[in-house]
Amino acid sequence: MMDLSLRIPEVREKLARLRTQMVVRQVDVLVITQLPNVAWLTAGASTFINLASDSGPSSLVITLEEACVLTDNIEATRLEQEEDLVALGFRLIVESWDERGSQMAALLQSKRVGQDGPGTGSDLSRELQNLRTHLQIEEIERLRHASMLASQALTSVMYAIQPGMTETAIAGLLAAECLARGGDATVNLIASDERLARYRHPLPTAKPVERYVMVVLCMRYQGLITALTRLVYFGTLPDELAEAAQAMARVDAHLIHETRAGRTLGEMFALAGQFYRAEGYPTALQEHHQGGSLAYLPREVLARAQEQTMIEEQQAFAWNPSVRGAKSEDTILLTSAGVSILTRSDGWPVWSISIGEQTILRPAILESV
Repeated sequence: MMDLSLRIPEVREKLARLRTQMVVRQVDVLVITQLPNVAWLTAGASTFINLASDSGPSSLVITLEEACVLTDNIEATRLEQEEDLVALGFRLIVESWDERGSQMAALLQSKRVGQDGPGTGSDLSRELQNLRTHLQIEEIERLRHASMLASQALTSVMYAIQPGMTETAIAGLLAAECLARGGDATVNLIASDERLARYRHPLPTAKPVERYVMVVLCMRYQGLITALTRLVYFGTLPDELAEAAQAMARVDAHLIHETRAGRTLGEMFALAGQFYRAEGYPTALQEHHQGGSLAYLPREVLARAQEQTMIEEQQAFAWNPSVRGAKSEDTILLTSAGVSILTRSDGWPVWSISIGEQTILRPAILESV
């Protein structure tokens, strides 16, 4: 259960920030249905039922005077008693489950309407994305905790992998480890052996592991999402593979080092190209995306050529440089004190990358007998 004394001021501050945007956009009432936005504004409340859905059975209806939750009689009791939405200052508007949405028209009548996506009113999705990627103090502490849990879950799975296990069995272990810690593995990618070089987004299959495994995890915890990748090799690591993985570790370390306030994501994309070329992989930039900011989505804004979104303090990022067969990825946080890596795996082998006077540790391939 989340600390209510921390969530109340968090929600108040978010409502104030959101209402400022509503005034700017001349919106009287804002309807929020997308789960990342609902989780953001409610300080991590779980309002979803279907993990595969972009929206849930409850909507937030925000005016300049009050914040309401339009929900049905199935959800209302849990939202009040376990998600603390009433204690957080939201008024519940409860409908019968078979008449869900019937009161919405009355709430919006004669109002200038906005929503968090395309529709008949003003689309404030970009403003909401900007708000939810600038983390408040309470969110930063939750993200730190979520990252620790995700790292523990993935590390536990990596040490449990044995030759002969199927990729789907590994995915099942990872889902269970996340769930046991209160999270959901929203991205659960497993590739073994030749599939590492063949596919960049490898959904797990029934293929048995022979020697080499990559596991990619994005875990959602109280709305926030953290991302990381780890690799394990059984036997003596081939020199060619070690060199490729170390090259990606160096690219990743340079991207982490260059994550600075005032730089745009487009500039980070250009820098990634420079780092790839320096490592002898001139085409890698076009073969896969390089990551970007994250908060309530696995990637909020991707680094692309000409992307003008500015990097600022109190934001989280996950860069994921890769070539066929190797990848490096962790969740990082930029603050006034610099960059910190949130998804460190205690005891995991690392490569030390020196950049000027700074040393950045990147996860190595775990070599297992």
